[in-house]
Amino acid sequence: QVQLVESGGGLVQPGGSLRLSCAASGRTSSSYGTGWFRQAPGKEREFVATISWSGDITYYADSVKGRFTISRDNAKNTAYLQMNSLKPEDTAVYYCKHRNYWGQGTQVTVSP
Repeated sequence: QVQLVESGGGLVQPGGSLRLSCAASGRTSSSYGTGWFRQAPGKEREFVATISWSGDITYYADSVKGRFTISRDNAKNTAYLQMNSLKPEDTAVYYCKHRNYWGQGTQVTVSP
């Protein structure tokens, strides 16, 4: 089993920044990357970004390209999502995923 714990969410004004963390423990695998997803009220969960285990390959949803940066520190078993220039439409619960395991999510609210 893999345990994933997200943190770093909160309330921020439009244009602000937040950094989310995803701490992993248990049977993590170097064959899998780590992804960030989000789910807004009344909407389906959607892909945000992913990073390979080595950290050298990243992909982003078009909606966050140029504003969000995914990274990882394998020594700390932690992945990060740096979110800049936040918009109200970024409001959602953000989840991280490794293999087929999900964290519990962290709420991000972007509002004046």
